[in-house]
Amino acid sequence: MTVRLHRSNVLHYASLARSVTILAILLSAIPQATNAQTRPTQKTELDRLGLTCAQILAMTSTDWVTHFNNQIDAKPGNEKKTSPVVTVRGLSMYGQCYDARTNRLAAMLAKNGKGPSMGARKDFRVFEQALEDFTVKALAATDPPADDVKKAYAALYEKQFRYSCYENYVEHLSHGDFLSATAEDAGDMGKAKNHFGELLDALSEDKLREVHKAFARILDQAAFGRDMRLQVYLYAIFCLEPPSAAPFSPPPF
Repeated sequence: MTVRLHRSNVLHYASLARSVTILAILLSAIPQATNAQTRPTQKTELDRLGLTCAQILAMTSTDWVTHFNNQIDAKPGNEKKTSPVVTVRGLSMYGQCYDARTNRLAAMLAKNGKGPSMGARKDFRVFEQALEDFTVKALAATDPPADDVKKAYAALYEKQFRYSCYENYVEHLSHGDFLSATAEDAGDMGKAKNHFGELLDALSEDKLREVHKAFARILDQAAFGRDMRLQVYLYAIFCLEPPSAAPFSPPPF
């Protein structure tokens, strides 16, 4: 029987001090942007539904998708039903806002000389490539293979790792000084590893070998920190979960 994780103990979240520091960094970046950088295209403006990116990111991705569908693809009689095409479009908009926030954080850390070194950034790009390779293989290995909506969610959730990388440097963590897991995290890690193993075992032998090899490459990367381990396992589980299964854990955002 699969033991599922609750939002309250899924991940070891950053401290309030870190959140305040990040907010200050992001706010300080706003005046530096040029008109060309901040001027949204007509389609982007439409897909924001009159909201700022900050307001969009204040919602969970799930809540935003529901809101986006209700506004873009309104149904008669207040029927609540999402459209795959509209959902993918909404996820794309959420991803653009998420990337913009990460880019502002990265730019300000670089300006202040507090961000990752060139070598650390190179290591992280290798980590991202391994993650992308796993994602493609995992989404194709499920039965049935992932549809466009699942692929769009995976592309969105993959963005959490780049943000986490820069977020760590807000507290001046060196490339190898990632936080150790707490006892509670270790318990969640055990549940995640077990369920990941169950999902692998459900694959055919050839797909199991391919997906497991791709996942092992992620764990081998130098940019992979201990505090990211649970995030990676939960992301991998999301990619491999069949559409009929209840989610093992809540979305990362």
